[in-house]
This record gives sequence, C-alpha cells and structure tokens, in this order.
Amino acid sequence: MDCCVDIKSKEEESVHVTQRKTHYSMDSLSSWYMTVTQKTDPKMLSKKRTTSSQWQSPPVVVILKDMESFATKVLQDFIIISSQHLHEFPLILIFGIATSPIIIHRLLPHAVSSLLCIELFQSLSCKEHLTTVLDKLLLTTQFPFKINEKVLQVLTNIFLYHDFSVQNFIKGLQLSLLEHFYSQPLSVLCCNLPEAKRRINFLSNNQCENIRRLPSFRRYVEKQASEKQVALLTNERYLKEETQLLLENLHVYHMNYFLVLRCLHKFTSSLPKYPLGRQIRELYCTCLEKNIWDSEEYASVLQLLRMLAKDELMTILEKCFKVFKSYCENHLGSTAKRIEEFLAQFQSLDEAKEEEDASGSQPKGLQKTDLYHLQKSLLEMKEFRRS
Repeated sequence: MDCCVDIKSKEEESVHVTQRKTHYSMDSLSSWYMTVTQKTDPKMLSKKRTTSSQWQSPPVVVILKDMESFATKVLQDFIIISSQHLHEFPLILIFGIATSPIIIHRLLPHAVSSLLCIELFQSLSCKEHLTTVLDKLLLTTQFPFKINEKVLQVLTNIFLYHDFSVQNFIKGLQLSLLEHFYSQPLSVLCCNLPEAKRRINFLSNNQCENIRRLPSFRRYVEKQASEKQVALLTNERYLKEETQLLLENLHVYHMNYFLVLRCLHKFTSSLPKYPLGRQIRELYCTCLEKNIWDSEEYASVLQLLRMLAKDELMTILEKCFKVFKSYCENHLGSTAKRIEEFLAQFQSLDEAKEEEDASGSQPKGLQKTDLYHLQKSLLEMKEFRRS
C-alpha cells in the first residue's frame, strides 16, 4: 500500500510517554495520599501532624532493598526530603540490611540519622519461609496437587545448596504444576472434591479408559471380586460412581495423613539428634520415600520417647491435642478424646502423689541437717565410742 512507518520515531514517542508517566515527586505522592485519605476521612486533611504515630490514616511504606548498594548522597537527600513532607503524610522507611545495623551510622551522618526514629527487627530465615510455603501449599488438603519425593527432594536441594530462594522454589512448583496439567489427561480431576465429583459425571469414554489404565486403579481392581472387576472394566456408569467414592476416600486419607504427620513431628522435633529431622519437610520427605514405621530412625525415636520424663511427655501430648482441636472436624474419630484422657490420667497421678506427700508425716529419727552439723554429729559419735 506504499505506506512507510517510522519505527524509531514510534519507539522514541513511547519512551517519552513512559518517562512522563514515571516522573514522580514527593508533591505528587502527597497529592495522591490526600486524594486517597479524603475518600475515607475528609476531616483528616485539615489536621497537620508532625509525627507519623499521631496519624490515624495508614502510613506510606517505602521498602529499600540492599541499603548498602545505594549511593550515600542519594540516600541522604531522600531522607531529608521525606522528612520535610511528614506534615503531609506519614512515612515509614524499611531498609534491607545484609551486613550489620552499624552500616546505618556509616552511611548516614548524625544530621540525617537524627531525622529517623530507628527500630531494628529481623525477618524470618529462608528456611522458615520455605517451611511456611510447604505448610500452606503441600501439607494441606486445600490444594489437591501433590508432588512425589523425587521432585520435592530436587527442589529442596536446589534451595538449600544453591540459591536459598523461596521465589525460585515456588517457580519450580509452578513448573511441576504446568507439566502435570499438560501431560496428564486426568488432571481435570485435580480440583476440590465437590468440583471433582461433578466433573466425573461428564467424563468421556476415552477418559474412563485412562482411569482404567492407571496403575493404582489396576491394583484396586485386582483386589476386588470377579463380578465387581467386570463391572469396573465394562460399565461406565458404575466406574464413575466408584471413582467418586475413591476420591472421597483419598480426601479423607489426606486429612488423616497430615494430622498424623503434624503430631509425629511434635513428638520427634524435640528429641536429641533429631532422628527423623528437625523440620516437618524433612519428616514429610522421609514418609514419601518409604514406610517410616519400618525404618531404623523410627525405632530409635520410640526408644528415645520411652526415656522421656512425664512432664516432657505431657507437653508433647498437649501440643498434639491442640493440633487435633485446630481442625474443624475430627477425622480420626476419638483420637483427640483419648489424648485428653491420657492427660487427665497423668494429672491424676500428680494429684495423688501430692496427697500422699501431704498425708504422710516425716519420721522423727530422720531430720534434715547440713554438712557442718553432720560432721559434728559424726565426731561426737566417734568420741563417744572411744570413751
């Protein structure tokens, strides 16, 4: 069409537009804050405050990662300019320090640091963040997607021995999730239980055949009676009903599994040398790899538990009782009630011992004494025997 487009000019225009959009200042930040707070409480605008603690509106939080990497002059100017606008909006600066808090006084002179109300706090370690991610994503029935021990071990090793990046660990989980939904035809059932049961009713014949090809389903069919085997392999409707029942059982199994896992971690996390690991992720990996009750580590755990004092055992049982009570439903029947009965029995032993000590009187011949009086009594007895 004999049309010519100047790409360079278009790119320059877009760059200029972007630069104009990102040209911010403290005045623009102040006007934005006034606009936001005016929508919530217009009376707050007429009251000027000198310190952020006196403001009722939420503060503006600015996070500066790697404080050591900032130019000293730029950082000082930013703090001075920000302090001049405190009467317009409250401001909180969070400095990320990788070395030591002393770096604050090295980078900032007293005239600048005196403008700050410095409070030190320490964030959680990377391992604790990883434990939180696993607790919220994998050790729960809220998300039905699970990974096997090999994938979990690879992701954990990359985290522990390479980068300590929780973000990269989450990306690895996302990649595993993507690969699962891309390669597995039955991943359509990887959702919450009510939705999965609804989707089973709409499975096609090919998807039903995919269910029959699953190794776990084959093992299940082999254990059934001959008539039920024929129905599962030929009747589509019966297969869907049985699949719904199996999914319900799997959901209950996961609920019980994670309950027992957390209670077992309460027992093992305080033992010497941590035979089954200190973190719950270590215990989870061990449970995925093998039957933990057949391992030598589990046998050593039982030996150590038998040597615990009564107070230590009661403390662990109380933690387990809280784990069961934290769930809305008790999926292990009367387990929580039995733990409560054990605690009551231990408490009754203490009360019986106190009553026995209170009722029993101390023998007259046995009196408390110190080392000096004991030596004196022995010397007197010795002199008496000589005489």
